[in-house]
Amino acid sequence: MAETSATPPGPGLGSGVLSAWGRRDRPAKGPRPELSVERIVDAAVAAAEADGLGAVSMSRVATEVGASTMALYRHVASKEELLQLMVDAAHGPPPPVPLDEGWRPALEAWARHMRAVLLRRPWTLRVPLTGPPITPHSVAWMEQGLACLAGTPLAPWDRATAILAVSGYVRSDATLRADVGAAARDAGTSPEATFERWAGDLATLIDPDRFPHLVALLQAED
Repeated sequence: MAETSATPPGPGLGSGVLSAWGRRDRPAKGPRPELSVERIVDAAVAAAEADGLGAVSMSRVATEVGASTMALYRHVASKEELLQLMVDAAHGPPPPVPLDEGWRPALEAWARHMRAVLLRRPWTLRVPLTGPPITPHSVAWMEQGLACLAGTPLAPWDRATAILAVSGYVRSDATLRADVGAAARDAGTSPEATFERWAGDLATLIDPDRFPHLVALLQAED
């Protein structure tokens, strides 16, 4: 659970996000409720891990935690908020990066960590991005990305634009890798075999004079 602050929370924040930040009031007396945001999110993540994001529904999650569907809405404002919290839980906090080695190694490590997380939990790539980071772990990733560029002459908002560009590239690369990997598995092969078949087929189709750069690519060892 994230640390609390004296600053009042924004009025548009959902109950689940507030709970994730430790900013939602709990009753001062009485037993702690058995149902919690953490239990709901854990059950939803388990469903996505087992059967894909399409298998996640409020009714299934309610069944998994032994509650009614309406009871879930006392803890998360909507399915969209639940998806946000699922991604946050699945990604977790960012691993350390070598901030003392300069911005390039630090930002490269940050990007590689992000890609590894996305490929480890590819269902998170299917959750639409609906706005800037607002959940605890996503904010921590943003903070670390900004820290990577702290020693550069870029202005603060330019640093934000730079890490947005890098994270967008990483997300696109991870999506492509995940899609190719899934297609290869469905075909009973591997991404490497898929590429080799593509290269072999393409080599029989293209004219070296018309596509010299592609020919050079296909003939390159690495």
